[in-house]
Amino acid sequence: MSNGPHAKLAELGFELPDVAPPVASYVPAVQSGQHVYVSGQLPIAEGKLLATGKVGAGISAEQAKDLAQRCALNALAAVDSLVGLENVVKVVKVTGFVASAPGFIGQPAVINGASDLFGTVFGEAGRHARSAVGVAELPLDAPVEIELIVEVA
Repeated sequence: MSNGPHAKLAELGFELPDVAPPVASYVPAVQSGQHVYVSGQLPIAEGKLLATGKVGAGISAEQAKDLAQRCALNALAAVDSLVGLENVVKVVKVTGFVASAPGFIGQPAVINGASDLFGTVFGEAGRHARSAVGVAELPLDAPVEIELIVEVA
């Protein structure tokens, strides 16, 4: 399928990574009815966290946006391994968590790293509801974490 999500990712220069192994007692994704719920994904590549720290203190907003994009790729890998990306009908909800330094209020722009990727890969079906939340700490001192809900055929 030349215009499918895998082809779109390749056009963007991305390859789906291996599914990131859970860092605690949960599974990467679970299907219930026509929805797949993806557990929080950290910016992990090849088994390593790409950065640690707070956005706005040591991690720039632009770097965090790139890390959110990596979280989104990891989320897509979890969906693909469970049901196949070609079965995604709609990206329903994205929840983004940003480990924020005091005074940092740019969480929405950071989470755009994930949202923009979903929109580019799935087109209109990638437009979604979203929350972008600033938090004090994330697992492993990650700067960003993304959760995803998709509808599947």
